Amino acid sequence: MVYFFSVLLIFLNSVWLGLVFFALPGNWLIVIGTAAFAWWRWDDGVISIYTLILIAVIAVLGEVAEFFGSFAGAKKTGASLLGSISAIVGAVGGAVFGTFLIPIPFLGTIMGACIGAGILTWSVEFLGGRHPVHSLRSGFGAGFGELIGILSKFVAGCLIWLIVAIAVFWP
Repeated sequence: MVYFFSVLLIFLNSVWLGLVFFALPGNWLIVIGTAAFAWWRWDDGVISIYTLILIAVIAVLGEVAEFFGSFAGAKKTGASLLGSISAIVGAVGGAVFGTFLIPIPFLGTIMGACIGAGILTWSVEFLGGRHPVHSLRSGFGAGFGELIGILSKFVAGCLIWLIVAIAVFWP
């Protein structure tokens, strides 16, 4: 019976992993679901505490990569501190608007986050008196950094999913 619930956990974790592209906490839902499963089946020894700690650490690293991706991209291309911070704000706002304004599943949210980070960084840099080419480069850096951050979080989620899948079926 434990194998049936293990397969169910892996299926549910696959659904949670898909939520990462909607800027939702899919990695954390995998961690929480796996922790609940481990607690429920603790006597079976399916998932160890070390596995739970490992996937939680990977989830934190994925969140950090996504959150600071646009900031780092803007900073790397020479944006000011205010421009780099605006990249984070633009990414969050862009993800929300992109989800509704670009009605393509997954792609709308990702494009919205990248475009939002880029436009807000470009605006702040340009209005702050920076050269238009410099402002544009900072905007592109913020948008590209956000894309790298989103993909990093998804890769972290895939790693978490794989670790859990191995843990529940490895004797």
